[in-house]
Amino acid sequence: PVLVDFWATWCGPCKLISKVVEKAEAEYGSDKVKIVKIEVDPNPELVEKYGIYGLPTVMLFRNGEPVEGSKREGAINLPKLKDHLTKFGVEA
Repeated sequence: PVLVDFWATWCGPCKLISKVVEKAEAEYGSDKVKIVKIEVDPNPELVEKYGIYGLPTVMLFRNGEPVEGSKREGAINLPKLKDHLTKFGVEA
């Protein structure tokens, strides 16, 4: 699976979650979950395609498709991110 972090340079909470996502990446390893960061301003077509209305937003993808119910908006701490991933079958 791939965890996509939608962010923007002007978004304060995005800076906070960036460190959380990096910690998760280190803890899980790329064999368990790949982390991809997408800056929203240069990618308006992806923002529209995936209905990104608030930032930061994380969303899980499997086989190139979004996992239903996995989109989460707003800042999140590491324990909550890990709970979120576990809910969708990603174990550390």
